[in-house]
Amino acid sequence: MSEDRATEILKNAILLEKRGYAFYSKVAQQARGEAVKKFFHLMAEEEVNHVKILSDQFKSYRSSKKFKPHDHIEQAEFKTVTEILTKDLKRQIAAADYEAAAIAAAMSMEKNAIQVYSSRALETQDPDEKALYQWLAEWETEHLNFLSNIDRALTEEIWHDNRFWPF
Repeated sequence: MSEDRATEILKNAILLEKRGYAFYSKVAQQARGEAVKKFFHLMAEEEVNHVKILSDQFKSYRSSKKFKPHDHIEQAEFKTVTEILTKDLKRQIAAADYEAAAIAAAMSMEKNAIQVYSSRALETQDPDEKALYQWLAEWETEHLNFLSNIDRALTEEIWHDNRFWPF
């Protein structure tokens, strides 16, 4: 018996978030700077929150073929990761090639999650499922924007330090 599309997407979404958690946790564990450790640990915590929300929806959908209304989504607060974007964080990432590479890898993971969630939000007719995936896509977009800002700042710093500016 083949499973329906909603179940398949939920399973894939949970797997995406668990992989994100594993990745961010490993980078946090291996990072040398405290600001970098804190940043990647916070990203890992957010992935855990997503796994909990998706797992709850999976249980609901498995038992009733319905998504729960998105009450928990309205109550959840976006963590302000920008509050930890400090000069120390940028400096510590710039000084360590591993962490800079991790930022690029994280951007790729976030783009993938945004694509999965946005696509499902567009194709589903269930308003609660649509709300869930729109919310997750917005959350992952915030992560991507934050990571992109770090990456852009690091790139500009490297260009400046090495006189790569074309003008």
